[in-house]
Amino acid sequence: MQLLHRGDVGPAVAEIRNTLAALGLLPANTRTGPSIFDDAVEQAVRVFQQQRGLITDGVVGPATYRALTDARWRLGDRSLAFLVSKPISGDDVFALQERLLELGFDTGRPDAIFGRETEQALRSFQRDYGLTPDGICGPGTLRALKQLAPKVRGGRPVLLREQEKVRRAGPRLRGKRIVIDPGHGGADRGVYIDNVHEADLTWDLARRLEGRMVATGMEALITRGPNASPPDADRAGFANEAGADMFLSLHIDANQSPLAEGVASFHFGTGNGTTSTVGEALAGFLQREIVARTGLRDCHTHPKTWDVLRLTRMPAVRMEIGYLTNARDRSRLLDPAFRDVVAEGLLVAVKRLYLLGKDDQPTGTFTFDDLLRHELARAEGA
Repeated sequence: MQLLHRGDVGPAVAEIRNTLAALGLLPANTRTGPSIFDDAVEQAVRVFQQQRGLITDGVVGPATYRALTDARWRLGDRSLAFLVSKPISGDDVFALQERLLELGFDTGRPDAIFGRETEQALRSFQRDYGLTPDGICGPGTLRALKQLAPKVRGGRPVLLREQEKVRRAGPRLRGKRIVIDPGHGGADRGVYIDNVHEADLTWDLARRLEGRMVATGMEALITRGPNASPPDADRAGFANEAGADMFLSLHIDANQSPLAEGVASFHFGTGNGTTSTVGEALAGFLQREIVARTGLRDCHTHPKTWDVLRLTRMPAVRMEIGYLTNARDRSRLLDPAFRDVVAEGLLVAVKRLYLLGKDDQPTGTFTFDDLLRHELARAEGA
């Protein structure tokens, strides 16, 4: 779709204005004539993006447009069912998934898409409640959903399962399957400054990390080749089909201000209490290791609903490692030795997640050699 931003005029802008007004983010448009994407619309878009965990740039691109379209629906506005050719998505689907999870039925990670797992969870609910298990959320099913009190306390079942899976996986890295996702690629070069391209740096980082992971006995898979740039949904699908234990997406940031600098980590979370606790823990380990080892400014961890975080079925983190638009960060990223330090920090952070606080060392002190010795000792003790 064509990007919509300040200064644009036309029917598409009118649609955006009407949606923002329906969400209470803009007053109703009472003016005659063509709709204009003005300052007020841009500010309302930014507020909406912030509420939804999207990039707050005030521009309506595919992700923001999809979120605006989804936000129009409330549970009960329409019947919901699994459609193979074009799955239904919307806030009503998200509300249904949340309700089923509260009642103890596993829909998978709530992603606002009515997929196969949601259908199976709905059929199970209908069967248990004595309804016809047709997998369709119509008026009768909706009434039944509203009449029951939540069964599950202390976290969403799917997210509790993530924690249990990590605990059962044990502390050793050998045998674990990690998908590494170097951002951009192919014709999509990402951020570029002075002929330095984000796609090339993330590819290099991914290969350095892959080599270290393989050395420890892990199975490392990369989502793209050097000349390809699959959509984020395909990258998430690749990790799901591979049955990965973890998904790491590597990016480098940019900003209009050359003073912006630092590293930030992002995990799945809606901002209203639904979050991947393991993803959040992993993001914290990654963030602390990179900050301690590199001295990059700590821009902290954040919940987001980006496709690579929302559509993956395993703990997933996206990292923005430095700013190419900042001279200091760019200079360091161009140094291969610095990229080695980053790769080692990422690997150690993954190890820390599986250690679950046992046999741990202070942040920034665990070396690659320490890690190999630890793996060897575990193997001999097994």
